[in-house]
Amino acid sequence: MDGAGRLTRSLRSLGPQADLKAAAIGAAVLLREYVGAHLARRRRRPAARRPQVIDREPPNRFIQTVERYLPRRIGLVATLAILFGSAGFGIVRGGHVEEFTTALSDTRNALANAAGFRITTVGINGRKQLSQDEVLAIGGVNGRSSLLFLDADTVRAKLKANPWIADATILKLYPGRLQIDIVERTAFALWQQNGRLSVIAADGAVLEPYVSRRFLNLPLVVGKGADTRAQDFLALLDRYPQVRSVTKAAIFVGERRWNLRLKDGLDIRLPENDVGNALAALSRLDKDEKLFSRDIVAVDMRLPDRLIVQLSEDAGKARDELFKDKKSKKKAGDSA
Repeated sequence: MDGAGRLTRSLRSLGPQADLKAAAIGAAVLLREYVGAHLARRRRRPAARRPQVIDREPPNRFIQTVERYLPRRIGLVATLAILFGSAGFGIVRGGHVEEFTTALSDTRNALANAAGFRITTVGINGRKQLSQDEVLAIGGVNGRSSLLFLDADTVRAKLKANPWIADATILKLYPGRLQIDIVERTAFALWQQNGRLSVIAADGAVLEPYVSRRFLNLPLVVGKGADTRAQDFLALLDRYPQVRSVTKAAIFVGERRWNLRLKDGLDIRLPENDVGNALAALSRLDKDEKLFSRDIVAVDMRLPDRLIVQLSEDAGKARDELFKDKKSKKKAGDSA
């Protein structure tokens, strides 16, 4: 104030203290605002929930045992089993089993054929009556079959089930050759029973109904049981060609004995036993007495000590007339 500058010096000396005080006051204000904002944020933040503990009853002992020993993912396995079971039941119930099996077989055969196992060559030996296509069809071999999945035992069983085939051998020669060797039965005779005529083999197996005239010259046997007994009897009859050549049919009577029906209609009633001797006697009678050329309809050889001949109706009338003439002449002679 006195112009000496003391006021000025005082003001200069108080300046730094005023600045520190102002800075302290500002820092306190900022700290208060920061703390207030932080508390406000904490008040707005939701409190974390503590996990609730639920009291559960201990599981049943049976359930514990099942959970302990049952394999993992058994639920998935059970679900798949139910689905497949339902599908299978639907296929069976709907009658689609054969279609499903065929489709499955065709699929795997197609895969095998694509891999190089297609049947490209088929060789068949031993066939006479059956064609190659018939043999393959009987065995179940077709254009979709693959050599890889072809079951040789199944093919053989199917072939042997056919009456014409007595035996079969199947060879699979990889990658694509199939060899089939068969043994065919031979048509032996025609067998008639209950009005039906069939072609049979020597062992009596029925080969097919008689429809083809190529079997016309086969011997004819008739009656129940004649199919299985024909081979032995016809072999015996072949020993007597004079009788065999005129025989039209051999008839098995009562499953015990045979009758012969000759081509001219004459019936020969053979005995149940000792048939060979009866045929030998019959052959001698025809050779010596021309028995088969006589006017007779039946020869009964069932009795061992006699032979009974039945004349035809005309021959019977002629014989009766002859006896009448002889009787009348005899009476006339006696009266004279």
